Amino acid sequence: LLLASTRPGAASGVRTCGGAAMLVAYTEQLAKLRIVLASQSPRRSELLHMLQLPFEVVVSNFDEDLDKSSFPSAAAYAEETATHKAIDVTTRCMAQEGQSLPDLVIGADTVVELAGKVLEKPKDEEDAKRMLSQLQGKRHEVHTGVAVVLPRAVDPTVGKAPLVRSFSESTKVTFAPLEPKTIAAYVATREPMDKAGAYGIQGLGGSFVQRVEGCYFNVMGLPVHRLALEVEKLLQQGLLT
Repeated sequence: LLLASTRPGAASGVRTCGGAAMLVAYTEQLAKLRIVLASQSPRRSELLHMLQLPFEVVVSNFDEDLDKSSFPSAAAYAEETATHKAIDVTTRCMAQEGQSLPDLVIGADTVVELAGKVLEKPKDEEDAKRMLSQLQGKRHEVHTGVAVVLPRAVDPTVGKAPLVRSFSESTKVTFAPLEPKTIAAYVATREPMDKAGAYGIQGLGGSFVQRVEGCYFNVMGLPVHRLALEVEKLLQQGLLT
């Protein structure tokens, strides 16, 4: 599932997070639900499969054009973007005729923050090289915002559906020093091009990582432990049935 060199716990200082065990008691109940992932990320799909959640993918059409400067933190920006993604997919699903409503829609957005600046997906190879040159030899933070939307549940604050809950998770990542030729060779593999901060910790980019403080899976794009806690809470409260 993961490269041996980047598996959770393989590097010194890595603290991982799991989550599947929290949902084991609800396997039969979850199997009856229609769960939608509002993301085309193969890594998020991989992590939801790890949680053994049955789901389908409906890609969000949200433009991800929120003004970063209007948010108090990069984590808040990621959380709001995730919320817009999930609501976009929920609205489209609710408008479809002849299909049952989803019971749960999950949206997520991941950004890298270095010295207060948000790094998202690189625009091109030169942008990827620039990002990696900034990250090399330093510690940065990875923030993933997650929104869970329940189209059938009523939001008590407005008195109507859907019910929206969101949160964010942050992880500190330390990069080793990198030579320009290493950065160029990595960018040439194309691995960085669809990833926030221009690297994938679960792939070749994992070899650049000296230390991870927090949830490893959060860096991949989905904090599975925290998500499992939130889903478990919804089940216990009778909101997800």
